Amino acid sequence: MIFTISARSKPKDVPVIDFLQISYPQINLADIDSVFGFVEKSTLYGGRQYVEPELNDDDVKQLNKNRIGLRIPFTNHYATKEEYIENREFLEKYHKKGNAVIATNDDLARWIRQDFPKYRIEASVIKNINTHAKIVEAMEIYDTVVLPMRLNQDLDFLKKAKNKKRITLFANAGCALNCPSKICYPSVSKYNKFQGGEFKCSQTIKYRKLNGMIDFDLEELVGIGFSRFKLLRSRGKTGF
Repeated sequence: MIFTISARSKPKDVPVIDFLQISYPQINLADIDSVFGFVEKSTLYGGRQYVEPELNDDDVKQLNKNRIGLRIPFTNHYATKEEYIENREFLEKYHKKGNAVIATNDDLARWIRQDFPKYRIEASVIKNINTHAKIVEAMEIYDTVVLPMRLNQDLDFLKKAKNKKRITLFANAGCALNCPSKICYPSVSKYNKFQGGEFKCSQTIKYRKLNGMIDFDLEELVGIGFSRFKLLRSRGKTGF
């Protein structure tokens, strides 16, 4: 098993390797493929609101020294060619073998592929790739794809999926597992353009706490051919 791990809520004064060992003690560093989190400000971030960097330059150097890649969450729904050009210096800074970009916008993925071929590019869970046909289609653009959390509970679907080595499944799940509409994603995409906007959620805080976080049976998933997993850091009982 190899893992991509969230840097969310990493304290500023805690080096990233210490953070990983404290927050994810069950995971060996050798089994961590990459760590995803915000570095410097960008309008291409998505998924959740950008407030400040989660990983600094020293953290990224520590990761790469330990053969762990930086995974940049450029998962904004909206990306123009002009905006991409504005972020080229950002992409150039981290462009090295082992680092990766997560994308939702197919045009953005293609532009990065053409100009920055050392990055591995992953299709975000936000794309809601929920059929076998969509998996095949996404793999024409992306190196790997992340499937929605709920599909972890559909073993028949997973068994029939092809190219399992290029599929990333969630190791655990929070509020997104049972979310009825996922309106947070487009609202965050607009917010991260830094031109106004607000966070929207279809669930109440009480509902998120009621559902909490769950861990999936990784041995079962490995048993049917999967090896790549995305691990979230629990925030209390909500997973939000």
